[in-house]
Amino acid sequence: MKGDNGDTADRASPSAGRSVKQALQAAQAQLAAVSDTPRLDAELLLAHALERDRGFLRREPEYRLTDEAAARFTALLERRRAGEPVAYLIGRGGFWSLELALSPAVLIPRPDTEALVEQALAALPPTSPARALDLGTGSGAVALAIAAERPQAEVWAVERSPAALAVAEANGRALGLSVHWLLGDWFSPLPAELRFDLILSNPPYIAAADPHLAQLRFEPQAALVSGPDGLDDIRHLIRHAPQRLHPGGRLLLEHGWEQGAAVRALLAQRGFAEVETWRDLGGRERVSGGVWQGERQG
Repeated sequence: MKGDNGDTADRASPSAGRSVKQALQAAQAQLAAVSDTPRLDAELLLAHALERDRGFLRREPEYRLTDEAAARFTALLERRRAGEPVAYLIGRGGFWSLELALSPAVLIPRPDTEALVEQALAALPPTSPARALDLGTGSGAVALAIAAERPQAEVWAVERSPAALAVAEANGRALGLSVHWLLGDWFSPLPAELRFDLILSNPPYIAAADPHLAQLRFEPQAALVSGPDGLDDIRHLIRHAPQRLHPGGRLLLEHGWEQGAAVRALLAQRGFAEVETWRDLGGRERVSGGVWQGERQG
């Protein structure tokens, strides 16, 4: 164990007795090699260790860390330096206008997925009833964002992982938002007679051999990987969604930024009309969808 006067100890973690300002400066330097947002990460982790909000860090920059708070902060920093996402370390994260509880059982909602919510809201009437289905809901982020923005809509959500569904249900209760939660694989748990005005999904869409999966090792792989080309689940959803859509209903799918052309082709082949792709905040193709007008005759 290094002594308190050694340079290694100074780099290893903020020590007890440091001020908030000093602790953040040291932590930011430590996280610079593993994070694109080292200052933000440091603030979120320190606020969590102190059991305070981030505003406290700005109001009280000279507040001194206790032994217990310093130990918690050190442990969090070590896990973050090993690559563990901040959202898992603090157990929560933001999406749309919502604050969600998160755990390693669910994917961390990305800002890119807000493009899916935007198109869902454009497809749903703001003041009249409609029925929407979110498949593979994970933390419930998309379903709950829709329920928050379209209170007249009847929102359903399906998730195959019991642990993930428990997170989604807890988020719904905490936010006071009504969603019909179902456990099962894609369409299988839905009542036979149920039809929807909108079906949407952020399904697994990463190819099994994609080298970027190593960067996502802390997140549930079953929610990320979908066959050799990443399109197995998207093919399944496009094939079966028409059986669950009202005529004129819309299907919206999030996908990888290089998969837009392939998803548009699959939608058109299945008979969807008005096939289109929308871009995310970074300008990349992210969501594709189309309108189901019914099976072709003849």
